[in-house]
Amino acid sequence: MTTATPPAPAPAATGAAAAAPSLTSVFVRLKLALLRNGLKQSGGRTAAFVASIVVALVFAVGMLLAFVLMRGHAAAPVVTVLLAGVIALSWTVMPLFVPSGDETLDPSRLVMLPLRPRPLVRALLVASLVGVGPLLTTILAVGAGLALAVGAAGTVVAVLAVPLVVLTCVALSRSVAAANVRLLTSRKGRDLAVLSGLVIAVGMQLVNFGAQRLGRAGGVSSLEPAAEVVGWLPPASAVSAIDAAGAGDYAIAAVKLLLTAAAVVGLLYWWQRSLVRLMTEPDGSTIGASSDAGAKDLSASSGRLGRLLPGGRTGTVMERSLRYVWRDPKTKAAWVTSLAIGAIVPLFNALQGTGSIYFACFASGMLGIQMYNQFGQDTSAFWMVAQTISTAADAYAELRARALALLTITVPYTALVTAATAGVLGRWGSLPEALGLAFALLGAMVASGALASARFPYSIPQDSGYKNVAPGQAGLAWISIFGGMLASALLCLPVIGAALFLHLADHESLLWVLLPGGVLYGALLIQGGLKLAAPRVAGRLPEILAAVSKG
Repeated sequence: MTTATPPAPAPAATGAAAAAPSLTSVFVRLKLALLRNGLKQSGGRTAAFVASIVVALVFAVGMLLAFVLMRGHAAAPVVTVLLAGVIALSWTVMPLFVPSGDETLDPSRLVMLPLRPRPLVRALLVASLVGVGPLLTTILAVGAGLALAVGAAGTVVAVLAVPLVVLTCVALSRSVAAANVRLLTSRKGRDLAVLSGLVIAVGMQLVNFGAQRLGRAGGVSSLEPAAEVVGWLPPASAVSAIDAAGAGDYAIAAVKLLLTAAAVVGLLYWWQRSLVRLMTEPDGSTIGASSDAGAKDLSASSGRLGRLLPGGRTGTVMERSLRYVWRDPKTKAAWVTSLAIGAIVPLFNALQGTGSIYFACFASGMLGIQMYNQFGQDTSAFWMVAQTISTAADAYAELRARALALLTITVPYTALVTAATAGVLGRWGSLPEALGLAFALLGAMVASGALASARFPYSIPQDSGYKNVAPGQAGLAWISIFGGMLASALLCLPVIGAALFLHLADHESLLWVLLPGGVLYGALLIQGGLKLAAPRVAGRLPEILAAVSKG
């Protein structure tokens, strides 16, 4: 008879707990591993990361030296406070426009792990301090402290303010990302990422415009009222507290420091609440009723749009083109970019006093480019369109419907930008002439765009956020766009010549004739361009399909 062996004693619970690593250290190592593994994916990504570090460090060192040289200058408080506000704004919008820049921005990946909210927030916060962005922010905050710290009190406040600024920026970014994570991981979030370049371009135009206005308004002193307001908003309030402590206003310095500290606490609480809601509430996509409601709304929306458009093939193709503008990220990015830049160039130049009413033609030119490469936005799905085209008449109907969809947006927009430019410049008398030239240019670009779509189609990659031309087709894109723009300028010579003649012959009272003349001439150009392009499209369907399917 065998005797049962007594079980081995269990290890002490305290020893097991002591051997387990802390959650914070695990997340820091995870962040470092993500960075390291991301760099191993390709040599180009490694080179880009190293280049970004070098550029950031050079910029940070340059700003640090500028802050040191600014120490004691009267403009130092204004510059540093406003810079802190700009940095905080950048941290706020960064996760909205670059959602894929950091894999740890999506906490929903941790939903299956048994993690408590508070330790998770603490671990993610510490891990968020690892990276180029926090390093650059820390250097800039240290520079602001060096520029403003005066005396023992100013130094003590600076030592407290610098980490508060960095923590506020990181917590603000993470809170916004957690609150909008379902948006950022959806199609709309990808649209925001594609449009980030536009936001940067528009922001640069605004900065340029502000700098020019600032130079005429008397320099940095004109920004003092704005700095006074921003100085009470975290984290700029912590920077402003350094200046207040150096000037002996200890009560104000304490209040501004407390404002920033309270903002950090509030952001962490908001972040924790967002994490709890994200990890406990069901996703709307898993609820059948929501899906059915969305489908009903979609069908209702389709019905409303369909009732506004003509019947038959024309209405169907117009609806498809307009839905591309609204839903396809690449098409939407191209349209929004053209709409924004087409308004910025004439209006900003007019506001600066250096513009001309003829700059309004820039709007019709930017929008007319959307007619080029009409079949490229279909990609490989163009085969379904090709199945419906058997004759030149079918191709003409297809091109005409696409042109009508484009004109539905471009005609009122061109008129609006031209009228706004005339209003800013105070030249309402030149409005008919400018509208006639703009509509003539729009008609020329639609006509040349139809021909370019038939002769020089190219593919638009859908899996890349920044490439708009498939490899090996860049030459086709250049020929299509720049060749078409040159042809459009030549086609507009009769209208331009008529305008010059009326000006030189002192018949300015007849310049209004250019409005109906430009509209009629543009319409004739569109009709002729579509007629010439239709047989080429019908005869080159296999070549067009092969060209647009490479991406």
